[in-house]
Amino acid sequence: MGCNLRDLTSPENTTMAAMKGKRVGVDSFLLAFQFLTTIRDRSPTGDGGPLRADNGKVVAHLMGFLSRATTMLSKGVKPVFIFDGKHPELKKDEMAARRARREKAEIEWKAALDAGDFATAQKMAQRCVKYTPEMVEETMEMLHLMGIPAFRAQAEGEAQAAVMAANGQLDVVATQDWDALLYGAPVVIRNFTTGGSRRMGRIVHAQQIDLAQLLNDNELTMSQLIDLAIMIGTDFHPGIKGIGPKTGLKLIKAHGTIEEICAQKDKEIPERLDEIREVFANHPVVEIPDKDLVQGEVDVEGLKKFLIDERQFSQKRFDNAMDSLEEAGLVRTGGQTSLFSF
Repeated sequence: MGCNLRDLTSPENTTMAAMKGKRVGVDSFLLAFQFLTTIRDRSPTGDGGPLRADNGKVVAHLMGFLSRATTMLSKGVKPVFIFDGKHPELKKDEMAARRARREKAEIEWKAALDAGDFATAQKMAQRCVKYTPEMVEETMEMLHLMGIPAFRAQAEGEAQAAVMAANGQLDVVATQDWDALLYGAPVVIRNFTTGGSRRMGRIVHAQQIDLAQLLNDNELTMSQLIDLAIMIGTDFHPGIKGIGPKTGLKLIKAHGTIEEICAQKDKEIPERLDEIREVFANHPVVEIPDKDLVQGEVDVEGLKKFLIDERQFSQKRFDNAMDSLEEAGLVRTGGQTSLFSF
């Protein structure tokens, strides 16, 4: 989840409906893991893994993306789904730590299944989730059949979206990852699709964070914000011990750079500091032509074959999605052309 900048921001509640007509870059890997961990086998003797069709294909991620994308389109949002590419080499330690946690959970999951402890197995299964390259490809195939722009980033998905937003190709970035602000996203929306739902006993709203306001309120430059984040800790560096958001803010405003702070406080300068700064300031991205970011018409027959024939989706689930897309003017019916045919 990168660096937590919550204490530096003043989020404003918003809604998906308020984004009508907006081009929204969606950080899709986070959504995928949400779907795979929540849409799963919860039967009394179920293994807790992601929901599968009778033919053994995992379909939890597709169910989630179908529902989420349909909801966005029905509300007039113009989504662009962006998936992670190859993670920067600087992130290898973080990725290794995640892999180790998952492997440990897999051992405990299998042990619980062997012991017939299905409650524990279902709990551990959530920690074993993998979003494989094959799953990514079929997710993008489904989205393309829906006429929705979807592609892989060169590196981090939220960074790709942030750079595109900074360049005017997107209006907002929908992500849970605070790092999108460090990559220069002008507007970030967290909890984009919650709609005021209740979570852990409290109401969670979609929240909009404005980068310019964050910098202005805290009297920071963009380079100082990046240095502050590195001191707090990011996916690329664990941070400087003893420095949290509030202390870090005071120090960066007083001394300007990490190097000067370390000199004043007799601390070690983070290794590969300039490389980490460069990842945030000039993140590698895939160049996407504007014409490839336009919502297209739904391939109804292709989508039906993909979902019903090949992955055993119910006709009702498919029809419900088509009804919503038809109301949004994206499906050709009765010889009429859709809104996007012109």
